[in-house]
Amino acid sequence: MTRRRSLLAAVLLGAGPAPPQGYRMQDYRAPTPETVPGGRAIDTAEAALLFERQGAVWIDVLAAPRRPEGLPPGTLWRPSPRLGIPGSLWLPEVGRGAPAPETEAWFQRMLEQATDGDRERPVVFYCLADCWMSWNAAKRAAAWGWRRVLWYRDGTDGWEAAGLPTEVLHPAPGWQ
Repeated sequence: MTRRRSLLAAVLLGAGPAPPQGYRMQDYRAPTPETVPGGRAIDTAEAALLFERQGAVWIDVLAAPRRPEGLPPGTLWRPSPRLGIPGSLWLPEVGRGAPAPETEAWFQRMLEQATDGDRERPVVFYCLADCWMSWNAAKRAAAWGWRRVLWYRDGTDGWEAAGLPTEVLHPAPGWQ
C-alpha cells in the first residue's frame, strides 16, 4: 500500500499515524500513533487502575516553561503551575527527539533512581493528549532496557477529563 493510501486509511479508520523509524523531532503536539515500540499504550481506565494499585513509576515529560528571553531583569514572571498525576516525577525536556547529551544522561540517572534500577518495574510516561514527547521518552526507555514501559497517550488531558486527582508538580532535581 502506498504511503498516501495508508495515510488515507488511517484517517478513515480513525487510527493514529504510523510510528516513525526514529524519534519525532518536531511538531510535538500532533496526532500520535496507537503504539510505541518496546512499550504498550494504555488508556485512562487502565491508567486509573495502575494509579490505585500503586507500584508504577509515573513520569511526566512535558516541557517546563522558561523565562521569556528579553524580559527585563526584575520583571515579575510567574509561569502557570504544572498539574500532573499525583506522585509523578516531572522530567522536562527528556521527550525531545534529540535531547542534549546532558539531558539524556540526566534522564537515564533519574529513571534508574525512580525504579531503584529495577527494569521490570512498570514505568508510565505521559504528557498531554496528542503529545509526541511522551512517545519519544517511552521509546527511549524501552531502548535502554526497561521492560514494562507504558505510554499513557491521553496524558493529563484524559486524566483531568475523567475527574481524576492532580497535584502541582515541580521539575525533578538537576533540571535547569
